[in-house]
Amino acid sequence: MLRRMRNDRTLALLAVLAGVVLIVLAIVYWIEPARSLPSFFPGHEAGSGHHHVKHGIAAFFVGLALFVFAWFKTGPKRASTPVT
Repeated sequence: MLRRMRNDRTLALLAVLAGVVLIVLAIVYWIEPARSLPSFFPGHEAGSGHHHVKHGIAAFFVGLALFVFAWFKTGPKRASTPVT
């Protein structure tokens, strides 16, 4: 039981960290034009002034989904009761 609890917390912590990274990535996509993005980012285009709004929206919602996943992973466990 103790080992399972540690695994759930570790998984929740990793989900929160990935969520934070994706939210920051979304903000970068919304603020920086394509030419200013790091070259390893999807959507980097040299000389382009285009902002990748859809990339930012996708990163934002996946980050939020990871926060929700972590929230459910850390919630109290309920024992199922048989229906009589």
